[in-house]
Amino acid sequence: MSRERLYHTDAIILRRTDFGEADRLLTVFTPQRGKLRLMAKGVRKTTSRKAGHIELFMLTNMLVACGHTWDVISQAETLQAYRGLREDLEKTSQAYYLAELVDSFTEERDVNAPLFELLAFTLARLSHLADIFLLLRYFELHILSLTGFQPQLHFCLVCNQPLAPTENYFHFGDGGMLCPEHGQARPHAKMIPLPVLKVLRFLQTQPWEKVADLQLNPQTCQHVEALLLSYITFLLEHRLKSVDFIRRLQRESHD
Repeated sequence: MSRERLYHTDAIILRRTDFGEADRLLTVFTPQRGKLRLMAKGVRKTTSRKAGHIELFMLTNMLVACGHTWDVISQAETLQAYRGLREDLEKTSQAYYLAELVDSFTEERDVNAPLFELLAFTLARLSHLADIFLLLRYFELHILSLTGFQPQLHFCLVCNQPLAPTENYFHFGDGGMLCPEHGQARPHAKMIPLPVLKVLRFLQTQPWEKVADLQLNPQTCQHVEALLLSYITFLLEHRLKSVDFIRRLQRESHD
């Protein structure tokens, strides 16, 4: 096989589907080639050397051969296993959520190296952090920014005036905030308490090191999470399967 038919890439495994008797079709996200669908031949055989290196949510270096329908993984070596994600069912479910977000907000072969870095960064911290609420909200706001859906949180989208420190409004269709005058006149605009807006702005504009030190009350946490999930669902025009699984886990843990 000629050299042009092979390429190396780092990849995070987002999704996998059994194919045929022994193969597996993987959806992966890469820094230089974007989202790819790759075939892992024979990986479900007990003798496969690649199997342990291409588990879900792993960061793996791959040697890939170009194919007619799908490119084929020739070699694979684990770079980061993120073992903490596999030892905790809640964290496993949240890793599914991160992977589903990336899969949903990207198209095949659209390159987005900053998003790859964000995903690797978030998986690494998810694997060992005890409190993951802020990490997930940070990821949500930043994937929106990196895929062209950054919500406007500082100016009214109608009059373009800076938002006053009061209860303003968020409108999904407009993609951001409205001042009280225009928010009250806009059907389906949601009133946003000032503390919630401040948290959203902080998550959007500050580095993780500062975000990690935030202390939030439960009511603000609930409002921030609900708003971001509703906005993401509106943008994608479908409910995420991982969210339903996470909710079911949470209900069972409280029973």
